[in-house]
Amino acid sequence: MKLFKSLFGTAAVAAACSSTPGFPSECFQTPAGEKLTVYLINHGSIAFSYKGMSIQIDPVAEMDGKRFDYASFPKADYIFVTHDHYDHLDAKAIETLSKDETLVVLNGTGWEKLRSGKVLNNGDHLELAEGVFVTAVPAYNNTEDHMKFHPQTRNNGYIFEFDGMRVYVSGDTEDIEEMAEFGKMHVAFLSTNQPYTMTPQQCAHAAAMLDPDTVIPYHLGDTDFQALKDALSGFKDVRLHEELR
Repeated sequence: MKLFKSLFGTAAVAAACSSTPGFPSECFQTPAGEKLTVYLINHGSIAFSYKGMSIQIDPVAEMDGKRFDYASFPKADYIFVTHDHYDHLDAKAIETLSKDETLVVLNGTGWEKLRSGKVLNNGDHLELAEGVFVTAVPAYNNTEDHMKFHPQTRNNGYIFEFDGMRVYVSGDTEDIEEMAEFGKMHVAFLSTNQPYTMTPQQCAHAAAMLDPDTVIPYHLGDTDFQALKDALSGFKDVRLHEELR
């Protein structure tokens, strides 16, 4: 496990965790007493395991010369895609992870590329199982010179609710004003990579709006880890992982 910086503090929601199936992981206990395992795969790719349910987010089988063994995961019950860029939508990885019952959830441009799955637009909700829900939320650039990367209303972030535990996966976004309306998060995955997503300072501003118990910066690219650590120094539980570059 190539953990760059384990903790700045100790999360009240932490739970015992294992790295199976070979990727670093973080585990949390929901208010219902169940364990949520998060696998940290690479860049914008993460996975959730909860009460026997397998959820993949933006799976990508190969990027920047690195290959990721999705065959080591169980077949997914749900695959969520935030948008259609190559580092988020990979038909090969989706095929590897899919079984007959797998539901692929994606935005409109993602559907146009894949030509299958269920489209969720900003504000749409979906019940995955009893007590498990997801809401698609806006994800876009708000810096003038960067708006071409991720235009407003097109792409998704996702808020997952696992029996009362709220987990935000930002997708490619900056610190947009809508975050102030999302409500408190237990865990927040915040994309931090210039020029496409947030600066370390924007990441800290996003975290301040979301008030998460645990902050996990991801989609890190060439982000300066020391600058990110400094920007987030006021938050009690921040986890930085090299794998998420």
